[in-house]
Amino acid sequence: MERSHLSILDAVAHLIGLQAQAPNPPYIALWTRLHHFHHEELSQLILDRSIVRMALMRSTIHLVTADDCLTLRPILQSVQDRALKGTFGKQLAELDLNALAAAGRALLEEQPLTLGELGKRLQAQWPGRSAAALANAVRCLLPLVQVPPRGIWGASGQAAHTTAKAWLSQPLAKEQEPDAMLLRYLAAFGPASVKDMQVWSGLTRLREVIERLRPSLLSLRDEQGCELFDLPNAPRPEAGTPVPPRFLSEFDNMLLSYDDRTRIIRDEDKRLVFTDNGIIRATLLVDGFVRGTWSLIQKRKTATLTINLFAPLSESDQTEVAAEGIKLLEFIAASSDTHDIQFTLSK
Repeated sequence: MERSHLSILDAVAHLIGLQAQAPNPPYIALWTRLHHFHHEELSQLILDRSIVRMALMRSTIHLVTADDCLTLRPILQSVQDRALKGTFGKQLAELDLNALAAAGRALLEEQPLTLGELGKRLQAQWPGRSAAALANAVRCLLPLVQVPPRGIWGASGQAAHTTAKAWLSQPLAKEQEPDAMLLRYLAAFGPASVKDMQVWSGLTRLREVIERLRPSLLSLRDEQGCELFDLPNAPRPEAGTPVPPRFLSEFDNMLLSYDDRTRIIRDEDKRLVFTDNGIIRATLLVDGFVRGTWSLIQKRKTATLTINLFAPLSESDQTEVAAEGIKLLEFIAASSDTHDIQFTLSK
């Protein structure tokens, strides 16, 4: 509803990390949420190891604070285990996973490696096994972080990994109960159902945790009668409160943090955002709801922001969207001499 004056570290902590399969979306996610955000500030926090990239919720890559890297990873180990079993279980049958983890740790703490490099080196010890299966097993068994230049705005490079302990010179926390993590989720994303929390985290059987926390939570009902939980003092604006246009990045947290996504996108529009190959397109919010997608094309010295609307906007809404679009272009295409905005309509 309004940009925050939180520091970058505090914002990343409040959101319990930023979805980060691709390097640049977290920068756009913070730009749309914070006042006076600059690329180099986040890049520096990654370089000085205050913020790291690692697989966490849903076993997908997130950008999180160093503290959350150490505290959340043990809580989410079961998510990594399930992902490994589902994707590579058959290829790892009868393999000593403890020995594999130890071998992977030794290699990655000697020097950061891409998963491709790691898999080839592990094949020397386990010939006949799939290199991809071996490397991804280590990714799930060990808390691995992706090291720079991965994640640095304007830089390029494959994702190379080392262990969190080697990168941060600290051990992981021992606590594995998700209670505090779920309270933080509600602070950032509530009101929410137990199913929402499970979809966001990848954890299962959270009903018993919420029942344990129930005395400290507020219970609500949505329009379908589903029970929602929230922190008693969390902000809950009235339904008619106006919300300015916002541009969300690919894979933005807001689209991935709920089971019931109709709170932000209509069911009939999901196919235009969630693609068959797993991409979640960058979106435009108008009055708090997804009303289109956007993309950037840069040719020579011209940057064009193409906004693909799901339905026509009012003249006043389109004017506000264009004004916000110019600000976005100034952020993501500052080196271009000319900025242009084009509106298209989905067929």
